[in-house]
Amino acid sequence: MRKLGVGLGVALVTIALAALAVATTGTAAPSAKKAPIKAAWIYVGPHNDGGWSQAHDKGRMYVQKAMGANVITTYKENVPEGPQAAQVIDSLVRDGNKIIFATSFGYMDAMAAAAKKYPDVYFEHATGYKSAKNFANYFGAGEDAIYLSGIAAGAASKSGTVGYIVPFPIPEIIRHANAFALGVQLVKPNAKVKLVWTKSWFDPAKEKKAAESLVAAGADVIGQNVDSPAAGKYAQSKGLPWVGYNSDSRKFAPTSWQVAAVYDWGKPYYLKRVKAAANGTWKTGSYWGSMADGFALLSPYGPKVTAKTKALIAAKQKAIISGKFYEFQGPLYDQAGKLRVPKGKRMTLPEILSVNWLVKGIEGSPKG
Repeated sequence: MRKLGVGLGVALVTIALAALAVATTGTAAPSAKKAPIKAAWIYVGPHNDGGWSQAHDKGRMYVQKAMGANVITTYKENVPEGPQAAQVIDSLVRDGNKIIFATSFGYMDAMAAAAKKYPDVYFEHATGYKSAKNFANYFGAGEDAIYLSGIAAGAASKSGTVGYIVPFPIPEIIRHANAFALGVQLVKPNAKVKLVWTKSWFDPAKEKKAAESLVAAGADVIGQNVDSPAAGKYAQSKGLPWVGYNSDSRKFAPTSWQVAAVYDWGKPYYLKRVKAAANGTWKTGSYWGSMADGFALLSPYGPKVTAKTKALIAAKQKAIISGKFYEFQGPLYDQAGKLRVPKGKRMTLPEILSVNWLVKGIEGSPKG
């Protein structure tokens, strides 16, 4: 009986422990699911402008698709540069966004001020140069792809006069105009590249008028560094070649389209930065994308680009990616014929980020 009592006692204890385990398991609160991070983008033009803002929005949508329920993305479009941007930033912070991307140069000061005001939010600014502990900047070597697009423009020109529509006289646009002109001159050494400044990133009416004035001045190819496809539509109406920028805009000028320098903002940059903000590994920095990492690209070609031109561009692209070629290597002369970059010397990144002179062969003022 004694042994039976001990065995029964052990059995009762075992049953009790098992019941306790079941009860404990049944009443434990499930682990809380992590809330999705909220990320926002600020655009200077419409999100579907056919150019710069649309390229960024494509990157936003890439993030949304890749992260699914783990992210909530939003955007604000047609936001004026300058002080008014601060109000938009404030509203995005109030809405709970933990990382904010501002995608135009003129947002820089408002973003820098917001970074000080909201130390727990991550701020990212495209094309600028300021940074702080919670404030990063990002851009890349778009000039490499623009140089290649200039080759297409030069090859398409019969007169040797190419028009180029540009927004503001800042180093970014000046280096892009220089790269475009150097590409044109690779195939047309004595070509002229005429500039028209619109003083706006996105203004279809001004861009069309700029294209009209360039054609009236003798340009038989139109290129651009502005955001809308208005110049392309005009080129299409006149049967003239058009080199775009920022986005694949073939649909707006199907037979005039040559090619465009474009950017992949999503895979090389936006996805990585939103993920880092979500998992707590985000750190400030200055990203400079390239053709090598897939940031700077060329769009598909139009139907009239010849096999010879494509082969030349492919060879130069390969040389750029390998580091064997750089468009800003001397000798480079400015508009007045002054030697700016000696033979064999390559311009450094700080030099191209502050360039304020235009290369020989460009007609137009670097002051706008």
